[in-house]
Amino acid sequence: MIVVRQTVTGDPMGFSITVREGNGQTQHEVTMGQATYQKLTNGNVSPTACIEAAFNFLLEREPKESILSRFDITTIATYFPSFERDFPRYMMGKE
Repeated sequence: MIVVRQTVTGDPMGFSITVREGNGQTQHEVTMGQATYQKLTNGNVSPTACIEAAFNFLLEREPKESILSRFDITTIATYFPSFERDFPRYMMGKE
């Protein structure tokens, strides 16, 4: 289960994410600029839904314990170059 809470409005936005799987959970702090949010979603979903989709993308590729505890969403493409190309698939059903 992924729980996303927006902690900072403005630019960049800030989010606190809790990932619960099995017997454990991890905590993450993520930032996302308004320009990145628009690029990824065209404003069609909430910022929290965008962050949740990004975590679904990450969790298909690595365990929750391997996800950085603090990062900007643009960092994902550094580790996974297909992120922006594959991301729309994770947004399906979030409109």
